[in-house]
Amino acid sequence: MMGYDVEGDDEAARYVITQEGARLVATYGNDPNSSRTNRYLHDAIGPARYARVAPSFAACVKHRRPIYAVSMVQDADGKDVSYERLLLPFGFGGRVEQIIGSVKAVSIEGGFKVDNLMGLKSARVPVNVVNVVNAVIDLAIAAAPAGRRAADDVVELD
Repeated sequence: MMGYDVEGDDEAARYVITQEGARLVATYGNDPNSSRTNRYLHDAIGPARYARVAPSFAACVKHRRPIYAVSMVQDADGKDVSYERLLLPFGFGGRVEQIIGSVKAVSIEGGFKVDNLMGLKSARVPVNVVNVVNAVIDLAIAAAPAGRRAADDVVELD
């Protein structure tokens, strides 16, 4: 789990890391004795990785809805790992003030090495999964007319 304070609105918003999970520290290859908290997300994960996740965060702020996205990366042994991210917006008055992020790495190949899986020093660069899932989760989907497929309501993030 990760916690962020949101400073600003829309594309100009910046995200201050307020809490981080220990497992996520290992995934990003941080020294377990160092901390990313009270740092901006773009500074903590570097420009290349930030460019991949920024659209999900911006969509979360813009739509004020949960965002779900999947990226793929390979571990040190070359096993394919799905890196799933769910961003939940919190705030009031039509403004997102905090985001809680739940992230999970899974592999259909079984066990994998999590250490430095998404790290700045890793040679393995995550890629967004094409035609799988990058979606704004909206309550209107639940109220869709009978016969309408949920897949018709998926919003892809550019």
